[in-house]
Amino acid sequence: MLSESSDTHQAFFSTRANEATKVVNKQFSEFKGYFFLKELNNRLLEENTRLKNELASNFIEPDSTRTNLVDSVVQSNKLQKRKFTFLPAMVIGNTVTLPNNYIILERGEKQGVKKGMAVTSPSGIIGVVVDVSENVSKAMSLLHQNSRVSVMLKKDQAAGSLEWEGESPDELTLKNIPKSSTVKVGDSVVTSNYSANFPSNLMVGTVAAIEKESATNFYTLKIKPSARFYQLQVAYIIENIRFQEQVLLENKTPAKQ
Repeated sequence: MLSESSDTHQAFFSTRANEATKVVNKQFSEFKGYFFLKELNNRLLEENTRLKNELASNFIEPDSTRTNLVDSVVQSNKLQKRKFTFLPAMVIGNTVTLPNNYIILERGEKQGVKKGMAVTSPSGIIGVVVDVSENVSKAMSLLHQNSRVSVMLKKDQAAGSLEWEGESPDELTLKNIPKSSTVKVGDSVVTSNYSANFPSNLMVGTVAAIEKESATNFYTLKIKPSARFYQLQVAYIIENIRFQEQVLLENKTPAKQ
């Protein structure tokens, strides 16, 4: 009534109404902006995720390079033929604390990997391929209770079987070294000529302890592996071109006379 009958009162109440409306509108705007900002942040997060997924570092092309190793057994240069092929691979999975450990390699059937191929690190041998998919392979680590590798003492080439007894990843066991061998702690151990998987003279480790078995004519040696199983990053998968030929002949049952 006052605002209708008096211009002064009308101006007063109009000003107060505008101020009240301004406060309400501001609060509503802030309230609405809060939810809009949250939606905007979600959109930015999704956009950042999409951009990150498109980064070149998230993509990798399987390595298809090959390095050849000539069979050192052949003496004449004119007769030398390739026997081993080295295939580089990234280690993308590895266990060391289980009773039976495996190594997962980012290289598979499409890049030339087959079951039975040997695997070595830059510092020493680490296992044998037991399963293969298109782009990934699985190797039985030396730290596996079913692992058996023919190795020898580098000094006198006395050969034996390298195993793992499931205790420490820093200790392998070498059996069947004859007591006629002049083995000492610190002697180097390398792969032997008898392995169908590994080339000879690849580094395996060093003798850490010597156990004399009184009931036999053999030593049991504790070997410190040269490969650092805790820190595997890269590996080389080794193909023996004559692997199938050698294995088939070894497993062939002799014909009855």
